[in-house]
Amino acid sequence: MLNASDISTFILLGFSDQVDKNMLYFILYLVIYITSLIANVLIILVVSLHHSLHTPMYFFLINLSVTDLGSISVTMPKAMINAVLNSREISYSGCITQVFSLLFFGMSDFFLLTGMAYDRYVAICDPLHYETIMGRKTCLQLAAMAWISALLYSTLHTCGTFAISFCSNVLNDFFCDVSQLLKISCDDSYLIEVGFILFSIVGIACPCFSFIIVSYVKIFKSVFKIATFQRQNKAFSTCIPHLIVVSLFVSTASVNLLKPPSVSPSNVEIVITVLYSVVPSLINPIVYTMRNREIQVGLCSMLKSTITSRNQS
Repeated sequence: MLNASDISTFILLGFSDQVDKNMLYFILYLVIYITSLIANVLIILVVSLHHSLHTPMYFFLINLSVTDLGSISVTMPKAMINAVLNSREISYSGCITQVFSLLFFGMSDFFLLTGMAYDRYVAICDPLHYETIMGRKTCLQLAAMAWISALLYSTLHTCGTFAISFCSNVLNDFFCDVSQLLKISCDDSYLIEVGFILFSIVGIACPCFSFIIVSYVKIFKSVFKIATFQRQNKAFSTCIPHLIVVSLFVSTASVNLLKPPSVSPSNVEIVITVLYSVVPSLINPIVYTMRNREIQVGLCSMLKSTITSRNQS
């Protein structure tokens, strides 16, 4: 039985002991990280610089991009360093940081997606009162509640996770994940943390997800009542990407929690882990920009302004 004083590092089996494979991992991680970084930063810049995009929906989209940048920056840089150095180690403090940060940004992301569902519901189902209901104060309060709730949740969850004793310091992943840490616990105190996870699912995740589903059922009923095809298309263009993002986030997180333990990580498990921890940060900006004409127009305008200013100088 080990505790904090006995463990100085964790071993991450998600990495290979072959240099060639690790270099492939490094290239893959680098491409994913740079793509996500550029895409999310562009969204933040476009929305911030264009006054026409200063609306509640894009306010939440900026917050979502911040959480995506945070969550992917927690895992990818360390993964790239380990791949280059052909190492499998992460320090105890580094593991705590990863667990806390992933929980914080992950829950912030989920709460913000719930707030975005409410915003779309009011915009489509009660458009006459939209500006009154979704004012600046309301948006700030919803965002603050999301960040503060995530901070409290991640603090309690991280403290509970690292209060347990460990029988090993070997994790079957390429980063520190709560589910993997619970698998190497060796006393009954881990049951408290399991109970906390179940409470999180039943008391937080299910109500939020149910709220999102009910909101979209009502949204789609209202959309189908809209007479013109153009208005229907505009409504779907803002709602469907959000629904895709929510479904991806919930499904990948659920699979990660419910996947059975194994002695060594398989290729399938690595793919599931990447889908859970990395892909949402990469896919969110792509989904929102592909079907959002206002973002596309703003991005083109920003690029034209940049090119023009460079030519003049």
